Amino acid sequence: MLGQTYNHTMDTPATFFLAGIPGLQSSHLWLSISLSAMYTIVLIGNTLIITVIWVDSTLQEPMYGFLCVLAAVDIVMASSVVPKMVSIFCSGDSSISFYACFTQMYFVHAATAMETGLLLAMAFDRYVAICKPLHYRIILTPQVTLGMSVTITIRAVTFMTPLSWIVSHLPFCGSNVVLHSYCEHMAVAKLACADPMPSSLYSLVGSSIMVGSDVVFIAASYILILRAVFGLSSRNAQLKALSTCGTHIGVMALYYLPGMVSIYVAWLGQDVVPLHTQVLLADLYLVIPPTLNPIIYGMRIKQVRERIWSLLMPWLFGHSNLGS
Repeated sequence: MLGQTYNHTMDTPATFFLAGIPGLQSSHLWLSISLSAMYTIVLIGNTLIITVIWVDSTLQEPMYGFLCVLAAVDIVMASSVVPKMVSIFCSGDSSISFYACFTQMYFVHAATAMETGLLLAMAFDRYVAICKPLHYRIILTPQVTLGMSVTITIRAVTFMTPLSWIVSHLPFCGSNVVLHSYCEHMAVAKLACADPMPSSLYSLVGSSIMVGSDVVFIAASYILILRAVFGLSSRNAQLKALSTCGTHIGVMALYYLPGMVSIYVAWLGQDVVPLHTQVLLADLYLVIPPTLNPIIYGMRIKQVRERIWSLLMPWLFGHSNLGS
């Protein structure tokens, strides 16, 4: 009986050490350069989108509000992991304190949970805009949009808080080397002296239910959208609607495909897929969508593209004048 009671304070290591990508140490320098470049794009691209939507009074539709929140979540997601990854790959500074590790874990997984909710909200926005255009402003009022954003945040926090609590209260009495480049919860839970199955099962089932239900509703939205689009009499209207929807579907594919592959490979393919492949998949899942989202939305959505250029041109033109 006493053997099952753990002293959390005594069993808590002061520091964890992140192994980076085991088996790819020779590529760490190139990875640090690539990650630094992508992180720069994440910060500049998403900050531009937030700034343009925030200051431009013509970009006040719900879609732009969700896009603004998505850009902020992307910055949080990438900022939670990339600076530490670059530090590991570039300088070998792999130590992270116990509390910093679980703070990182919380923000990473909460951000991914928020992102899937935002993608669902954006799919619903497109459904209303295309299938019920006359009721768009009646259905998606500012209060409804704010309520959806708050609900998405509460759902992410509700999902992540128990998981972080379970893993952080496991007894750690063995190795403190995490075989990962960030504090991914399954990699940390494996270091515990107790059975990590409850936290791993909670994560797998919770992620599957959350993402699975979101994907079902997103798919239903786009099926209804496509039916409405092909029912339009105007060829130009069809192409415009398909272009907008294609942008959203591309972003969703970038997010869901690597994410689900990463989750199920870590759970089911531990003895089949090499560890460095599992870690690399998890890393790219957190970095590639935040990097490409602002590029896709900035280039594909005409209003956003035009506002970004109008914001950048005076700055670029002013500097070229100073140079001449």
